[in-house]
Amino acid sequence: MFFVGVDLAWSPRNTTAVAIACGGELVRWEQELRSVEEITSYILSAVGEAPVFVAIDAPLVVPNPSGSRECDRRIAKLFRRYEAGVYPVNRRLLERYGEIRGERLAKLLENAGFVNNPKLAAPLVGRAFAEVFPHSAMVAIFGLDKTLKYKARPGRSYEQRYREFRRYQELLSSLAKAKPPLHIPEEILGVKVDKLRGKALKRYEDLLDAVTCAYVASYCWHHGSCAVIGSVAEGYILTPLP
Repeated sequence: MFFVGVDLAWSPRNTTAVAIACGGELVRWEQELRSVEEITSYILSAVGEAPVFVAIDAPLVVPNPSGSRECDRRIAKLFRRYEAGVYPVNRRLLERYGEIRGERLAKLLENAGFVNNPKLAAPLVGRAFAEVFPHSAMVAIFGLDKTLKYKARPGRSYEQRYREFRRYQELLSSLAKAKPPLHIPEEILGVKVDKLRGKALKRYEDLLDAVTCAYVASYCWHHGSCAVIGSVAEGYILTPLP
């Protein structure tokens, strides 16, 4: 069983990271994928005909022309105390980038025999994908009081972000002893973040988020106790709960 994490960029001008786990090991990763077709091809070539659960950090179903999805509002309410709100999305916003890339990726995966099925859990096997949200997942899996503040935001210094990135690395390292385990190579976790700035730091951020998504797929499949906030028809987010 493969578990794939995708940190999907909303615009093809930005890079997308993909991380692939199998047997408790992170076995493949890529930080610089661009087109949705390239992302799909990379996943399919890596997993072959094996069963796989793909966890995607991007809106996959966006029925609302404006405002925000109901699932996003519910996640924001559930995780408000942890500061893990979801960025509100709608068709008008996402179509500025030429297409809704999450919907396009979902369609390509469906054409390859995958199903949009957030309820895939052991002992079931198949080829499925689901939308996830790394911040709510990290709060639940790592028992955080607040989300990590490693992303670029107004007023947030590099030193603040570097400190949070190091926490992120430590938390991901702890997954080697988790249930289920995930062993992540030192090539990823040993990166000296304070040597990175700008696009290089953003690409490293995307890779860590893709690794988290891959672990969420594994966690939800093994435990079978993650919540589906929303519906496949109207949009949803699959997440562990604190």
